[in-house]
Amino acid sequence: MAWWLRLAVLMMVGSHWAWGQCETSIPKLISQCGQYVEGSGPETTPSKACCDVITSLDIPCMCKYVTPDVEKLVNMEKVVFVAKSCGLTLQPGMKCGSFVVPPSV
Repeated sequence: MAWWLRLAVLMMVGSHWAWGQCETSIPKLISQCGQYVEGSGPETTPSKACCDVITSLDIPCMCKYVTPDVEKLVNMEKVVFVAKSCGLTLQPGMKCGSFVVPPSV
């Protein structure tokens, strides 16, 4: 099974609560931004379509539902890179799953 399909299943089934609580579309998030946050490969500037999805998210809410299984599929450092590339400010020290946003360099 492709990594993005496993992530979709984990987030839709395991985090179904997040869907309603955070008012987000997990499938849209994965389809537009998945390639930019997958575990392998270099950091890549996200597309406008990805940024449109990212900037509509309640990031602190979504971070509450990042499980260890999700963290196995998603590179959290790339998540921070994508968020910042899309113009979001993530507070250093904010937790997203077990990942802690590092201080800006």
